[in-house]
Amino acid sequence: MALDLVPAWPAVGSLAGGAGAIGLALAIREHRGRPGVDWFLGVFAAQATWCLSYGVGLLVTDPTLRTALEATTWLGIVWTGIAFLGFALEYTGRSDVVRSRLFAAVVGFGLLSTALLATNPLHGAFWTEFGMDPAFGVSTVSYAFGLWAYLVVAVETVLVASAVFLLVDTLLSYGPLYRRESAAVALSSLPPGFALVAWTLELGPVPQLQLAPLMFVPHMLLDAYAFDRAEMFDRNPTTSRAAERTAIDDLADPIVALALDRRVVRLNPAAETLLGVDAETARDRPLDAFLDLPVEVGGSNGERGDGEGGARETVEVDAGAGAGRRTYAVSTSSLTDPSGTRVGYTVVFSDVTERERRRQQLEVLNRVLRHNLRNDAGVVRGYGELLADRLEDPELARMADAIERRAGALAALGEKAGTVERLLADAETSAVAVDELVGNVVADARDRDPDATVELGGERGAGADEGESARDWTTRVRADALRAVVENTVENALVHHDGEGVERDDGGAWVRVTLGRERGEDDGSGEADRFVLTVDDDGPGIPDHEIETVESGRETALEHGSGLGLWVVAWGAAAIGADVDYAEREPRGTTVAVSIPVVDEE
Repeated sequence: MALDLVPAWPAVGSLAGGAGAIGLALAIREHRGRPGVDWFLGVFAAQATWCLSYGVGLLVTDPTLRTALEATTWLGIVWTGIAFLGFALEYTGRSDVVRSRLFAAVVGFGLLSTALLATNPLHGAFWTEFGMDPAFGVSTVSYAFGLWAYLVVAVETVLVASAVFLLVDTLLSYGPLYRRESAAVALSSLPPGFALVAWTLELGPVPQLQLAPLMFVPHMLLDAYAFDRAEMFDRNPTTSRAAERTAIDDLADPIVALALDRRVVRLNPAAETLLGVDAETARDRPLDAFLDLPVEVGGSNGERGDGEGGARETVEVDAGAGAGRRTYAVSTSSLTDPSGTRVGYTVVFSDVTERERRRQQLEVLNRVLRHNLRNDAGVVRGYGELLADRLEDPELARMADAIERRAGALAALGEKAGTVERLLADAETSAVAVDELVGNVVADARDRDPDATVELGGERGAGADEGESARDWTTRVRADALRAVVENTVENALVHHDGEGVERDDGGAWVRVTLGRERGEDDGSGEADRFVLTVDDDGPGIPDHEIETVESGRETALEHGSGLGLWVVAWGAAAIGADVDYAEREPRGTTVAVSIPVVDEE
């Protein structure tokens, strides 16, 4: 026989199985503290005891020592199944069962079996009629199995089968994410399990030879695959199970569950919408592949985002057509299993767009109104005092004119403050004919400033096709916010004109308002149609610091706008999901382009 070429091959195979168990234990010890690792170390300890004791026993001829080594072999059998079930429970997110009375009874069975092994000569619960029965050149033994030995094998088989069921259930429940790990570990237990049952039932031509220790060699190879290529303890099912307990699918806030290596394990439908990706595509990929987070999840610098206090930063995300950019507060917290062991992280995105907008608006109103009203009121008061003292002074007319202009500026500022107050309030959307609204704003501007030139052009301006469907120029939007954007864009161009324009011979104020519609690409990208309002003027241009102040979102003591016009445009645009772009116009002036999403009526 080919096996005869390898002296004492059953012993060699058994010792190889034990050495493999020790090697794998050393390989995974660095993961201690992660779900299932400590129990798996216990499995390897029991397996090593089983294999090494049996392998050494096959080389021993002294009956007393051989009996002791057989008892030690049974000790490994007893605890292998118990430790394997503990691993499966904790690894699959059921560590609460490990602390239950049922599992305590299982451990109690192991302790009782250990005691019976130590005292077997007194009662023969495990075996009787122990005798040497060599085979294949090794010291195999034969004995009559006691009732407790059969019970141990039956219980251990049930425990291992239960553990395999838990791992297979994980495979079926969570799809490909844990497929390789669960399948490899579940399959690895079958060869030694079947060999143990066959030996107990005395099946085969050499019933006194136990092949289970040899079957731990393929067992170890499958486990090694799970630990290495499948990265078994970097991402484990307890993360998904812990996420399930939070019922994240039912929450409106986007929630992402991450493994300890910060790869996506699960995300709810709201998170799919936020990230613009489906769950299957996102799974097992780093979160930062889809979103630039302001903090590192579980970062090491001060452990920001480690979940103890929950780091809260904000991130801006383009929410798609009609919604504009939204601001989310990012809250990161630890995800733990029932025993309190950290198994991952949850990242919650809370939509704070309205809150941040109100905060910004109130901050700017506070600074701008205090600054402008204080200064302008001081000018009015100062000139008033001078007029009272110098009624016949030749400069009276100039002072009176200054008083009138400053008073007008205060009144205009008050009006804009009222507009801002209306923008702060929640308002319902309605169907608005954008072309009519723009036309009305232009007509009002002409009435207010008859000396200015306000032209109206574009697809629905002068010369537009009267037969075109009015529906093509209607969108569902907050009418007050849209009107505020159009009015203030036109008004800013007229009010700040310096009389040195190039479009009119006299250099007077000139503004051209154009309205068009851009068709979205019908390619499945979801890009919607947009109205484009363009306002051109030939004034002095908008100072860079004015635009930078609005774009930065903050008014400071050193960098403040001259008024609320640009802020009203920015806030109104945000309320309707529009984009605003400022550009210099050649040879002189400014071009303001407002891109307004088209939202069809429901």
